[in-house]
Amino acid sequence: MNIKVNGTELFYKKEGSGPPLILLHGNGEDHHIFDSAALELAGQWTVYRPDSRGHGRSQPVERFHYQEMAEDVIGFIEKLRLEKPILYGFSDGGILALLIASQRRELLRGIIISGANLQPKGMKRRWYFLFALLYVFNRDAKFYMMLTEPNITAEQLRQIKIPAYVTAGQKDVIKEKHTRFLAKQIPRSRVEILPGETHSSYVERGAALAAVIRRGLAFIEAPRKPVNPPPDEIPR
Repeated sequence: MNIKVNGTELFYKKEGSGPPLILLHGNGEDHHIFDSAALELAGQWTVYRPDSRGHGRSQPVERFHYQEMAEDVIGFIEKLRLEKPILYGFSDGGILALLIASQRRELLRGIIISGANLQPKGMKRRWYFLFALLYVFNRDAKFYMMLTEPNITAEQLRQIKIPAYVTAGQKDVIKEKHTRFLAKQIPRSRVEILPGETHSSYVERGAALAAVIRRGLAFIEAPRKPVNPPPDEIPR
């Protein structure tokens, strides 16, 4: 299906029945990365899988910015009149979930994110320089966005008053201390570092990802009381 929001046209898949659950893919991917997980989740949730602008079957664009992509998802929720959906975001999709939850938390019931970063330097150094080298050769605008954005602050994270379940692989592209810092700033959060997993290994295994999302959903249904300590500076 196609929908026009925020001046662009997005393609999305919809399956299942129950409360709304939106799955947001990462950089250079599309809704197909969630094919298996969606089948696992569609028995209890209405699963929406949009292709981000310039990805998959959505309208092409020349430049990419996380804020514009977040506004696309906000428009998607509002146009479809989705009642308090839960957002799951992988990698770039997790960045979008953080932006939306910090700016329009009244739209959401909770967020689950995997392998998201607040700044480009949240990536491990060798990965950052690898992506920079790749950009020199391919000049892909999606890579440029990843190397220059986002710039999410601790103050923005503290605006997220809804439950947030934060995950990353033990061998993730994102620094573990960065992931833990991110989770610590959100008042109602929980962090899970997945043993032996890389940035995307568990996301690509439908049953494994569905299990992670179900743990996140259980946390959102019964979140703990705020226990996070006062914020400090984003670690380098």
